[in-house]
Amino acid sequence: MSPPNGAGCHGGNLFQFGGASRGSFIIRGNRMPGCLLRAPGFFIEMDPAAQPQPFVEFRDVRFGYGERAILDGVSFSLPRGKVTALMGASGGGKTTVLRLIGGQQRAQRGEVLFDGHDVGRMDAATLYAARRRMGMLFQFGALFTDMSVLDNVAFPLREHTELPEALVRDIVLMKLDAVGLRGARDLMPSEVSGGMARRIALARAIALDPDFVMYDEPFAGLDPISLGTAARLIRQLNDTLGLTSIIVSHDVEETFRIADQVIVLANGGIAAQGTPDEVRNSSDPLVHQFVHALPDGPVRFHYPGVGIEDDFGPAHGGHP
Repeated sequence: MSPPNGAGCHGGNLFQFGGASRGSFIIRGNRMPGCLLRAPGFFIEMDPAAQPQPFVEFRDVRFGYGERAILDGVSFSLPRGKVTALMGASGGGKTTVLRLIGGQQRAQRGEVLFDGHDVGRMDAATLYAARRRMGMLFQFGALFTDMSVLDNVAFPLREHTELPEALVRDIVLMKLDAVGLRGARDLMPSEVSGGMARRIALARAIALDPDFVMYDEPFAGLDPISLGTAARLIRQLNDTLGLTSIIVSHDVEETFRIADQVIVLANGGIAAQGTPDEVRNSSDPLVHQFVHALPDGPVRFHYPGVGIEDDFGPAHGGHP
């Protein structure tokens, strides 16, 4: 890494985190080339030659219920600073992956590494500390209906910090401003649209300046304008704050537009993995059916059952 005062970002000291050297610098004017905005008031200058370890890594992970394996021998990694899309048919294990990363479930075999540490081996205190570094945008937002917009976003700050209320308010307003809703701070969830609710939930997800954000169906139920806005915010915030993100979504076009990497889960394993273009051009029949929204293929339109001639034949009262 180049010296702080000669790299275009001023002041600050180097520090070690997650195996990669990074610099923290106080803002002086507009963002300068080679610097990433990591949090309000700070820049990080990254060494382009450094090869940091993946932020999240699954190694030969198995998880299931009884005899039914949801994930069986699954291995993949989420690169630092990138947006990874996790896709696949319903019931394929996408939400299970989020639960394993957050420690709600423990892998029955293999390792789930969060910044180099096995989530399955963490004690309660270590797990809670790791979760402080995670943000979560729940499906449909999951706002507290009896709290104002400001109080919803302030909730994690009041719960996990001892910051003075004046500072909490300022941080909340900065987060709301980042998603374009600073003026809606006094509204109640019942007074905002579905798209606005998703943006408020996004502001809450980044309230504690997490390193890693999980998005569970962030585009579900949104109109095209709100969907495009949500997607743009996810991409911009990831790049501006230097986050690592994972998106669970069924919206192929919008998700492919903002993702750096796509992982498609199927039948307990990984059916495809790569850039959006690589996955879009996959020759795997199931991936092809999923990406192109085909009604029939490996995932059948008809639920398995007896043949139609057996159901409607003479033996069942039908006409010969």
